[in-house]
Amino acid sequence: MNDSDEVKRVLVQAADAARFAPSIHNTQPWRWVVREDRLELFGVAERQLREQDPDGRMLLLSCGTALHHALVALDAEGWRHEVERPAGEPLATIRATGQVPARPEATRHFQMLQVRRTDRRTVTDEPVPEDTLRHLVKVTQEGGARLHVLGRDQVLALAVAVDRAGHAESHDDRIRAETAAWVGGERPGGTGIPASALPEEVPLTTVAERDFKVAGTLAAGDGHDQAATYAVLYGPGDGPQDWLRAGESLSRLWLAATEQAVSLLPLSSPVEIPFTRQTLRRMLGDIGFPYLAVRLGTLDPAHSAPPKTPRLPAGQVIEIVPG
Repeated sequence: MNDSDEVKRVLVQAADAARFAPSIHNTQPWRWVVREDRLELFGVAERQLREQDPDGRMLLLSCGTALHHALVALDAEGWRHEVERPAGEPLATIRATGQVPARPEATRHFQMLQVRRTDRRTVTDEPVPEDTLRHLVKVTQEGGARLHVLGRDQVLALAVAVDRAGHAESHDDRIRAETAAWVGGERPGGTGIPASALPEEVPLTTVAERDFKVAGTLAAGDGHDQAATYAVLYGPGDGPQDWLRAGESLSRLWLAATEQAVSLLPLSSPVEIPFTRQTLRRMLGDIGFPYLAVRLGTLDPAHSAPPKTPRLPAGQVIEIVPG
């Protein structure tokens, strides 16, 4: 195998690892093109939530998580890389620039990529340690975004914003129909959220989880969110590249949280509705643009991880260009 074949092989592996990135409603709205010397990332409009995400912000954020997952895979193989994020398509281009010994932490990060889950069940009454929170804030900042940890009064304001966003979306027939198309039941097509990844009922928490209006098969748990930490992922810009970077930072945060046995649950509904997104921005003192709210909590050791959500076959999301 010559050098170009080896580069192409590792780029295919990186694209394959990126299939397991989190995305809004597990839409997986990305497509990879593997060329001889580079890996290109594209958004897929057919898997965009047109009603909940008409501007494509969550599509870009989702693609950002996939981009970071691909970079984690390259790091684990010991490959240096350069990333271009032009304004337009492709959203990003990755070039592998040479191989070095893989760092132990890169291997751990790749392992977290494989075990990470979206767990909608309640968390324990044990708060996330302060030093762990500081570490997660630092990791997020290294990815290009920021994480603002909310105080108690701000958590109550977030609860109101989430409730108002949920009310607005539940009274929109088109949003309800779109959600029903992506959530619940069996998911033989490889996308969406199956019943096996949803609680039997929406947990009773201060900050409400999204009510998908479908019953799942997971026990919701006996706890509450009294000990949970809530935070807002934000950044200085609101353009396409900012949202892509936000997704990369979310992926970094999520993998770091998984390594620390911290559950992360994304809350996108208050960002999807303009007036509740403005509420989040006021929480930030108007110093940045909110991309997502998150719940952080200590995992219940008695709970096994939820089942993996389905993924599209590699052939549907990865195109390998001959040559």
